[in-house]
Amino acid sequence: MQLEEQDIAAAKAVFHQPPLKANCAQSVAILAGRDDLVEPMRAMGGGRAPEGLCGALHAALALTPESRREEIIAAFREAAGATTCREIKGVVKTPCEHCVAIGNRLRAAFAQ
Repeated sequence: MQLEEQDIAAAKAVFHQPPLKANCAQSVAILAGRDDLVEPMRAMGGGRAPEGLCGALHAALALTPESRREEIIAAFREAAGATTCREIKGVVKTPCEHCVAIGNRLRAAFAQ
């Protein structure tokens, strides 16, 4: 998946920006227009999502039909280089803003 400038700009506009200073999972929820999920996603950033998943991936999965989740995981792995926060930050070094952009793009693409 090729990220567009506007995808990254949208992610940078919400990720860790005042006043909320949203984490990756919260940022995907905000970009999806799901303010109801912002507070529940607070505990899902920084590698704290189940199984150590990237919070942006976790949020994308939470916002899409269960029948599409394996496709989203595979597409996220291909785009970000890994699915867990530890691997993304420590091994492949994909910036968190890019993970937010990837998660948001996949959420939108697989929402149906």
